[in-house]
Parts: sequence; C-alpha cells; structure tokens
Amino acid sequence: MHGNLEPEENVFGRSITFYSTDGCFYCEQMKLLMERASLDYNEIKVTKDESDAFLKKYPNAVGYPYVIIDGKEIGGLVETAKVLLKEGLISAKEK
Repeated sequence: MHGNLEPEENVFGRSITFYSTDGCFYCEQMKLLMERASLDYNEIKVTKDESDAFLKKYPNAVGYPYVIIDGKEIGGLVETAKVLLKEGLISAKEK
C-alpha cells in the first residue's frame, strides 16, 4: 500500500505485514517463505521519500524486509523464519 505505513492484513487470526523496498532480494525471499507457510500477508513498499517516517516508526528496523506479526515487531527474514518454524508453519528441510 503506497503511502500508508500501517499494518492491516488479518488472516487466520494473524495480522502479518512486511515492509519492503524495490529491488530487495530478501524481500522476494520473504514472499516465498510466506507462500511456503501458506500465509497471506500485506506487503508495504517503502519508498525513498517514506524511509525516514518508516525508521521513526520502527527504530529497531535495520533493513528490509521488516516483519510485523500481530502487532509484534519480528525483524527480518531469518527472524521470521525462526518464528514460523517454532509455530510449526514451516519445517526445516534435511539435506
């Protein structure tokens, strides 16, 4: 949602929003992770003009993607994968 930095998607009792930017490799990986977990989400693309407002709203964000689940700041791709693994929404693949 361009121009709106408020999380809003509520699916299966979970509100999942992630903030991304154009050309972000890890943001694309986040989409694949959400697909793997069969979760719907709201992606908010943060433009250069909005980045200051984003960092003011979420000072703990160190990069993109930045994920919010049920109003709780989770972090990036790795932190989100750990949460989904802990909740049993994805499984670790054995190699």
